[in-house]
Amino acid sequence: MTNAIKVGRISFLNVLPIYYPLESNLIENNFNFFYGPPAQLNKLMSEDMLHISSVSSIEYLRHSDQYELIPNIAIGSCGPVQSVLLLSQKPIHDLDGAKILVSAETHTSAALLKILFSEHISIAPVYEIGNASELLASGQRPDALLAIGDEALNLRNHDDYTYKLDLGEAWREWTGLPFIFGVWIVRKDLAKKKEIIEAVKTLIRAKEWGQENIDQMSEITSEKSILSPDEMKSYFEGLVYDLEEKEKEGLKIFAKYLHKTGQIEHIPNLNFIEM
Repeated sequence: MTNAIKVGRISFLNVLPIYYPLESNLIENNFNFFYGPPAQLNKLMSEDMLHISSVSSIEYLRHSDQYELIPNIAIGSCGPVQSVLLLSQKPIHDLDGAKILVSAETHTSAALLKILFSEHISIAPVYEIGNASELLASGQRPDALLAIGDEALNLRNHDDYTYKLDLGEAWREWTGLPFIFGVWIVRKDLAKKKEIIEAVKTLIRAKEWGQENIDQMSEITSEKSILSPDEMKSYFEGLVYDLEEKEKEGLKIFAKYLHKTGQIEHIPNLNFIEM
């Protein structure tokens, strides 16, 4: 292992409170960041190109034998998440048989949508992979689209899509639990190395700094977004950055439904790196 720790970094605004103190060197670190959407980081981690990364929850649940979870750090929601939205031209219950455009950048959100429709709302749409922003810019208007991250924040008030389903809120109303969209993991073969354990501790300190300085984070992040500082603060305050008992329970229930709907082969245990 080289001295630099290769860290996968989701290129969404919602994780800036975790990474800002590291990228600005407010918290000293030896991280070399690799930026990308969840699907790309999933792939890099699976190819042993990273030491530590944030990945889609479903990526960990599918390959838990290869990774260990970092304790008490996640990205999720306990209520409206605002950045994982199904946007529709018709009422949600009228989407049975309709085409839904799903971003190729997300695995967990697409899996959650399928679970909500098959197990909770009881409709069966047709899913297609595509880029929502590009399609809308070309003048096309699919019946509905699943948008995540910054794209969802930018499209959530689109004039042509008056019906919305916030997937985080739909999950909470159904289960009463937080939904965890992403987790942080370490490759299992590296989990006992001293430099990796120190890197994990640094990452957790950064998360705690971000949580304690959310007003500052809202100001900084609004400069990169169409949202005002107040809107950004409301967005951040609706997010979950912890992975404690309720969040773990939500993740376990998600795994149960993934297995029930055939999206994972077995229900894994949640295994954490020993600190």
